[in-house]
Amino acid sequence: MNKMTFNQYRAIDLVILAVVTAVFETITTLAATRWFPDQLYTLSPTITMVCIVMMRWGGFAAIHAFVGGAAFCMASGATEQQIILYCVGNCFSLLALLLFKLLGKAKIKDKFYFTVLFTVCAYIGAQIGRWLVGLIFGGPFDSVIVFLTTDSLSLLFAIVVVLISRRADGLFEDQKSYLIRIDKERRKKEAEDFYAQ
Repeated sequence: MNKMTFNQYRAIDLVILAVVTAVFETITTLAATRWFPDQLYTLSPTITMVCIVMMRWGGFAAIHAFVGGAAFCMASGATEQQIILYCVGNCFSLLALLLFKLLGKAKIKDKFYFTVLFTVCAYIGAQIGRWLVGLIFGGPFDSVIVFLTTDSLSLLFAIVVVLISRRADGLFEDQKSYLIRIDKERRKKEAEDFYAQ
């Protein structure tokens, strides 16, 4: 039987995470629009998923930012302008990738405060992105305050879930590094088992 290639593994992982993003974004949006339509704050899992995918696969997280925006818009019955606003605006969350250059993935993964900083940067990036796209469509300049405050529950959710994901082996970790690490661990165990015989 042929072994799975790295590209196949990445493609499968990205698809699974995109489906998870779409499903959970749809559920939370339907809950907000149908069950609790009068609530001021909203909850979106998209930033959470984008942060996890950025750590795992870098810029491929743009797919999940776009998918999350599209799922939200479809579930909420958004206009064409809103679809562009959320799908394109969400992609600005990838500005947090700059922290990988400044700090390195390992520090962001291992240090509590860098994980929080990374998540906050992704959240602010998405909100600024939505605001900028909104300005292009003639939205008010002070709407950035609305974006940052009404979605603040999503930030809290993202921080909590991303911090928890650090504890699951390989979940919030660069996948190339993760695969190399588990391969080394497997080889070491095989060698130990061989000499133990």
